[in-house]
Amino acid sequence: MNPSHFLENLPVAPLKLAALDSVTALGKSIDKQIVSSRKQKLKKYPKTLSTSGYEQSTYLAKFELPRFGTGEAKGSLLESVRGTDLFILSDVVNYNISYSIYGKENHKSPDDHFQDLKRIIGACSGHPHRINVIMPFLYESRQHRRNNLESLDCALALQELSKMGVKNIITFDAHDPKVQNAIPLCGFDNFFTTLQFLRSFFDAVKNAIVDSEHMMIISPDEGGMNRAVYYATVLGLDIGMFYKRRDYSTIVNGKNPIVAHEFLGNSVKGKDVFILDDMIASGESILDVASELKKRNAHNIYIAATYGLFTEGLEKFDDAFQKGLISQIFTTNLTYQSPELLSKPYYSCVDLSKYIALIIDTINHDTSVTDITNPTAKIQKLLQKHK
Repeated sequence: MNPSHFLENLPVAPLKLAALDSVTALGKSIDKQIVSSRKQKLKKYPKTLSTSGYEQSTYLAKFELPRFGTGEAKGSLLESVRGTDLFILSDVVNYNISYSIYGKENHKSPDDHFQDLKRIIGACSGHPHRINVIMPFLYESRQHRRNNLESLDCALALQELSKMGVKNIITFDAHDPKVQNAIPLCGFDNFFTTLQFLRSFFDAVKNAIVDSEHMMIISPDEGGMNRAVYYATVLGLDIGMFYKRRDYSTIVNGKNPIVAHEFLGNSVKGKDVFILDDMIASGESILDVASELKKRNAHNIYIAATYGLFTEGLEKFDDAFQKGLISQIFTTNLTYQSPELLSKPYYSCVDLSKYIALIIDTINHDTSVTDITNPTAKIQKLLQKHK
């Protein structure tokens, strides 16, 4: 937020953060960023009654999510959140959190995390001035449309949160942002991470030559073309796309298997290529794309995905790196990152804690997020600095 607007746009209510167990580390980092930012702002302005409580040593709320032996649970707030602008953070795909059920260890699924989110909302008893949910990986976002007789899980989840009193839902690089049509009267912000990815890329690959003769942007499927077009436009690069040819007569693990990846675009021979996607799940599809690009004599292959899920482990990525198929993988800390992943020589983490802190601070002041959602000018400055 622009500091010059500080006195014109005071917070709508005192700020509180509830970082669930799935985002403990990220929550602490965001809290640290906000504490530091507000401390710096208040150095420029005298403390008045209107800014009382603006500066805190921490904004993290205390709560518990205890479980009974049967696996049942409850949410309990350990301090008052009455009249606050409450932001609840949750990573619904963090598989590393476990609990005991009948004496056996059970890892939390997305359903468990979503239930915990609702428990904390329920524990508030409607007392906060406003409830905001930050759910980077939108719950059941891949089940966003109906084909024949199927459930619309994401739409139902959003409607449930809206009915529980949530005023704003904040997510990042949603699989299909049109799911917000399910809650037309509820705030829904879908933020993109282009600037943060490019910063990390330029830090990791300092000798990268960013022009149309040496680099190309690749979309691994038709669904990611909007993302790829934006990157290509702001960087002045050519774009290529693969489309997935599927066998619609067969269903394997709930989906039609991919028969082949067909490429549309100019030659990638001798060029560095930047493959962009919203997530890496098993990794099979994106590594197939990388293999096809290598067959076309691409030089370095960089992969950037907002969510690094790696649902089938890292062995295939280790093998691809050793064979020279990929040079670097970039994903964010919006979802859980295992120590094994962080130790890989080909992996770079894109830290978004400062970005989320800025979003929270801006929304808490009820000011426009336009500067955050349109980082083109900042990207151009970053690109000129790199060159």
